[in-house]
This record gives sequence, C-alpha cells and structure tokens, in this order.
Amino acid sequence: MTQQAEGPGAILDDVLRTGPFDRALHLAIQARGLSLERLHARLRHRGVRVSVASLSYWQRGRCRPERSQSLRAVEALEEILELPAGALIGLLGPRRPRGRWLSHASGDALSPRDVCPAYSGLRDLLGELAVPLDDQLETLSHHEIFTVGPDRGERSARSRIVFRARRDGVDRHVAIHHCQGGPPPEDFSSELCRVGRRRISRDDGLAAVELLFDRPLAAGETYVVEYEFRCGDGRPEVRRYVRGFRFPTREYLLQVRFADGATPRRCFRVWQPTVGAACTDRQELRLTTWNSVHLLEHGMRPGMYGIRWEWA
Repeated sequence: MTQQAEGPGAILDDVLRTGPFDRALHLAIQARGLSLERLHARLRHRGVRVSVASLSYWQRGRCRPERSQSLRAVEALEEILELPAGALIGLLGPRRPRGRWLSHASGDALSPRDVCPAYSGLRDLLGELAVPLDDQLETLSHHEIFTVGPDRGERSARSRIVFRARRDGVDRHVAIHHCQGGPPPEDFSSELCRVGRRRISRDDGLAAVELLFDRPLAAGETYVVEYEFRCGDGRPEVRRYVRGFRFPTREYLLQVRFADGATPRRCFRVWQPTVGAACTDRQELRLTTWNSVHLLEHGMRPGMYGIRWEWA
C-alpha cells in the first residue's frame, strides 16, 4: 500500500517553530495556494513594494529580507498568508554582515531560540513589537546586577549597556527579561532613554520593553542605556542567573547580590553554548563579606553566561 505524502499545510506548523525562513515561506505560500504574482499584487495593494523576483529568491533561500521595506513586506505576508504575527520575522535571525562591519559580526551568531528558554513567547512578543532580529547594535559592555531576596526569590535585575551602532539610523533597543518559574516582573524603570511599547507573556514569565534613544545614531556612534526589571515578594526560589548573547560581545560583568538570610554556600561561574545544551561549571567563585559574587567575561563568543549557587 502506498503511503500518502503529507501536504505543505500538515508540516507548516513544525517548520514555523524550527525554520528555516525560506522553507517556512515556501510552505505557507503552497498551503494558501497563491502564486507569486498574486502575492505581489496583494502586497502592492497594501502599499508594500517588493518584486516577484525577490519573493522567489526569499522562498528558495537565495537571499533573505533585511532592509526595512523588505521587513515590512514580511509582516504583510504574515497577514496575507494567515500566519501568526511574528511567525516569519522570528525566523530571520541575525542580519548578514557586510563591508566595514564584516570583521565585527561573527558568522557563528545564534538565533533567539538558542538563547531564550521560552522562545515561543519571545517570538510572539517581538512579533507584536515588529522588531527586526538583526545585529544593528554591537554590545561593547554590559554590566548587570541581579538581586536575590531573603526568601531566595528574584528581586531585581539592573543593566547598564554601552552600545555601538553598526549602521546609520538605529534609534532603539528592546530590553528582554525572563523570570525563572514565575510570572513576569511587576515593574520597570529606565534612565538615559525613553520607554516605548511594553509587552508581557504571563505564561512564559517574559517581558519585553522598547527603549527609545534620544536620536537616531550614526554608524560607529556609541550610546548608553540603563534599565531595571523589579519583582515583588512570593517569587519561587532561584538558583542561578544566566544571560544569553546572540552575537560576540566584548565585555560582560555580572554581579549577584544576596539578601541577609539568603547567603549561599557555594557559587560557580557557568556557561552553555545554547539554552538547550548542558550547563558547564567553569570556575568556583568566592562570595564577599557583602554577600555579593561576580564574574567578568571578555571577548565572548555567543552563548549563555552566568552564575549558579547552592544553599545546601
């Protein structure tokens, strides 16, 4: 007996979760039964101009959308093809480096799903914000202070980041925080920037906040932002804090501060190549008399960096 092959619609959901972008677009077009000419006409009707050739190249993997007009076309395609908001945008990954920035943007950049344990929720949040997932900003330095309360639950995470623009016109950054095993943060504050749109995913413990610079940056220009996510009482016990970096980063300083009564017995510097990989203890860290421990990373490749601790 001959087994019937699955149609494009039967496997589209899986490909939308795993990628790649070109295969997901190709299957979505097939599932809707639309020709490229018809798609082109519908996009033009919405005021979005993209050639039939470009659509063909995108679905065949010969090139991918990167410019702002192309990203607008992808958002419109999600509506035309009746896909969830951000389903295709979230598969684009980092922008391909070119020209003078080629030596700065490494080809081993990670995708958002590689560094976020609740990727599906993050994809939805970024889709709502219509944020291109590329490397418009280079992180020169990231100093973060994570605070643990007397109940051993998360209290706050404060960041100070020095960015450098990779191209002209960059005017924002999206701050993302994931609370382990609990609801999203209750409060947020920022300095040296304006707060734009906010999105939360209560089921995933995720929060995404748009930080608006005071002006669009020129390529090579630096900018500093500071922000803090805060949590209330009654949080689940937290045993580690890690941050995922999609792109090579020059410096990361993480301090973890423990409230009186929550002093751990041992602390370790940890690393993971991706969120789904095994966590490796790289070094035992000494706790200071001020109930604080820190790590300092230099010249980092993409991956997960952080500190874990033990009370027993």
